[in-house]
This record gives sequence, structure tokens and C-alpha cells, in this order.
Amino acid sequence: VLGKAEGSGAPGKLDAGLPWHGHVTAVTVPPEYRRLGTAHALMGLLESVSDHEAAWFVDLFVRRSNGVAISFYESLGYSVCRHVLGYYSGDEDAYDMRKPLSRDADRRSAVPLPNPIHPEELEDD
Repeated sequence: VLGKAEGSGAPGKLDAGLPWHGHVTAVTVPPEYRRLGTAHALMGLLESVSDHEAAWFVDLFVRRSNGVAISFYESLGYSVCRHVLGYYSGDEDAYDMRKPLSRDADRRSAVPLPNPIHPEELEDD
């Protein structure tokens, strides 16, 4: 897992800028270690560290066409918050998936937007 913590919002506030959160940049597991729970464990570690550092949520972008990955993330508690048109080089859409952490007991960070957005509308991602 390649991940990071990021955010530009005011500390402690969910509605100011992009809130403090964990971000999954990539998850890669060699073929011989797939179906053993490796990706699940790695994601759990990133979520745990993010939660410990008082992040509101963990997010990631996934190709809209990658049904296997989408199903995997949904099984971990992620949900689609935004549909981003042309995110991948303008050719393919992405879903921004989020999993609220303990700081966000009301799950306000994972409320889906009603309409698709364009990459230039993403805030500091």
C-alpha cells in the first residue's frame, strides 16, 4: 500500500477545505500473495494509522470499470462519494470512495454528491 495523510481544512473541522484524512494512492499485491488477505491487512493498517492520527476518513480513487476493486473496497466499508468524469487522462471516469473513521461518527464525510464532477473541481486532492 502506498498512502499518505493530507488535508487543507481547519484542524478539527469537517466543513472547512479538504479535511485531514488518509489517502490510498495504490494497493499492489504480487500474484502469489493474492487471496490470502494481504490487501485487506494492508488497508487495515493504513486505516488504523489514519484513525490514530485523528483523520476523518480514508479515501481512494478507483477506475469506474474496475468492478473487482470496487467490490473489494465496498467489502471493507468504503462507499462511492463522487463520480469524477475523465479522471484517468481524460479517457476514463473514476469513483472517489471513502470510509469514515471513528472521528466521523455521523458519517458526514461519506455523503455522496448527487452529480458527477470534473477533475478540476477536486479540492487539493
